[in-house]
Amino acid sequence: MIKYLILLAGMSISMYGQSHYPGQHQGKLKLDDTKNVKVLGFDLHDVKLLDSPFKDNMVHESKWILNIDANRLLHSFRTNAGAFSSQEGGYFTVNKLGGWESLDCDLRGHSTGHILSGLALLYAATGEKMYKVKADSLVTGLVEVQKILNQNGYLSAFPQNLIDRAIAGKSVWAPWYTQHKLFSGLIDQYLYCNNIVALDIAKGMGDWAYEKLKPLSDEERKRMLKNEFGGMNDSFYALYEITGESKYKFLAEFFYHGEALNPLMDKVDNLNKKHANTYIPKLIGLSRDYELEGGDKNREIPEFFWNTVVDHHTFVTGSNSDKEKFFEPDHLSEHLSGYTGESCNVYNMLKLTRHLYGYNPQIKYVDYYEKALYNHILGQQDPKTGMVAYFLPMKPGAHKVYSTPENSFWCCVGSGFENQAKYGEFIYYHDKGLYVNLFIPSELNWKEKGIIVKQETNFPNVGSTKLTLSTPNPVSMPIHIRYPSWAVSAKVTVNGKRQLVKAKSGNYIVFNRNWSDGDSIEVSFGMEISVVPTVDNHNIAAITYGPVVLAGKMGTEAMAEPAPYSNPKLYNDYYTYDYKVPNSLSNKLPFSAKKLENNIMKDKEKGLEFKIKGTENTLSPIYNIHGERYIIYWNLTK
Repeated sequence: MIKYLILLAGMSISMYGQSHYPGQHQGKLKLDDTKNVKVLGFDLHDVKLLDSPFKDNMVHESKWILNIDANRLLHSFRTNAGAFSSQEGGYFTVNKLGGWESLDCDLRGHSTGHILSGLALLYAATGEKMYKVKADSLVTGLVEVQKILNQNGYLSAFPQNLIDRAIAGKSVWAPWYTQHKLFSGLIDQYLYCNNIVALDIAKGMGDWAYEKLKPLSDEERKRMLKNEFGGMNDSFYALYEITGESKYKFLAEFFYHGEALNPLMDKVDNLNKKHANTYIPKLIGLSRDYELEGGDKNREIPEFFWNTVVDHHTFVTGSNSDKEKFFEPDHLSEHLSGYTGESCNVYNMLKLTRHLYGYNPQIKYVDYYEKALYNHILGQQDPKTGMVAYFLPMKPGAHKVYSTPENSFWCCVGSGFENQAKYGEFIYYHDKGLYVNLFIPSELNWKEKGIIVKQETNFPNVGSTKLTLSTPNPVSMPIHIRYPSWAVSAKVTVNGKRQLVKAKSGNYIVFNRNWSDGDSIEVSFGMEISVVPTVDNHNIAAITYGPVVLAGKMGTEAMAEPAPYSNPKLYNDYYTYDYKVPNSLSNKLPFSAKKLENNIMKDKEKGLEFKIKGTENTLSPIYNIHGERYIIYWNLTK
């Protein structure tokens, strides 16, 4: 134990996750994952967020994640191992976590994995050592538990019997899913925080898994894979990439779920009634395999899946699913319930989008990413408390339902710890030149080029952004600026001089020249109101302004405490929540789609506030609506 503590104390503070994309974490990988991609990601520590709602969310999340005591997170692990925690089972010293982290929940321990990832991402994004110190305390505790368990590297907050039940096809709630979160958190700790001990723990867990699974028959393997397993293939490809050891590649391929994926290979949409968040991580793992090994199948299956989900199963907000499941393609209007848009689905769709963009850098991927980031992820978090919502309800008159600090710990709380920490990861990409994808106030330090790019913007309140370059020596390279598909026009100046824009929307505007210290680029995009009908019912429609979904603000009538927060005294109330929508609340508008567009007026004094003429309805970005009811989809009656 002493040698581990010495290692922890003496570790480098360089910031190198399973949240890994080609181009990142140089020197940490044995295998090359860049040979099959066209554009590369920057390390998260090279992008600093400047003041904006995104940075505000990160600050809110950091307060919560630091406030959860490490001993509380480790308690279920120590209990499982029979490790000494405190007198009389910890009643006097350990305030046990509730909800999905309670000691009688099969998923206990999943939040610790997410929090390890969240702390790693926060450390990378800010450079503040307090996040590493907290993470190190968790890793130290997990080392101890793994040693006490003494089960060939096995580590979890639950006994192996839960894994055995999955293998046997018996009832159990997703033990491999929970293991995936722990693998991911430990790998993120290695890649972002250079924590060698965390990698050793993960390798030990991988070695255990190899010995556990290698003897299984193919029938046993297929039976086990019917139980949700998260992104275990992703984790094992990550270990394979880091170590070069073939046993981890074997494990990654072991988790290939043919029953789910083979129909996609045949271009069959088999998603109806399937649990959405069980599906998406499987495709992320395949994309990792393509980056490492190539293969048409590894590329075509994720691409077909992404196009199918985005084009036929996705709401205007970029989110998908109803009660966690995909539904019949293009039947959106039939699923405007209070349980749409699981946040974990969006989290994983954004990860998949980044992988696909790397080897096929099309604007459609960035447009989708922007839509889902602004309209779902940014608004997932309650600005008052930092709590997060499981669903983004489409039900007219519903409201967001937030978690609680002590008694929720849903899956979307776990992924929320990561979502709010990594807003800087898709703003910029590069090959020989720079790609500016998102318009978020930030500063990029491109060390290899010796250039700093500062982006200043109040987007989407305004449709413009300014890039200023700082460099000791002139740099010759192209700069690609996304011309979004939603933009109706683009105006560009370089050092104050108007430039001819030949590109069309849905492409990149490219400037290739020698860039000197102080050079600036200003871009202004035309934004307009659009009415977006559902494919299956053109009388049901949402309203957008550029990439932003505008929702009707409907007040707080009949919202009684603990609303808008979950009630931990009710069983899984995020899934059975009674929104008590007043009968007087209506989503009907006396307009056709075209007339509605012409009758929405911007309030010039209030940023992105709009009025619908002839009604009392006020529209605001859905990401800004908290603690009150709203309407996203309207019923157009004329």
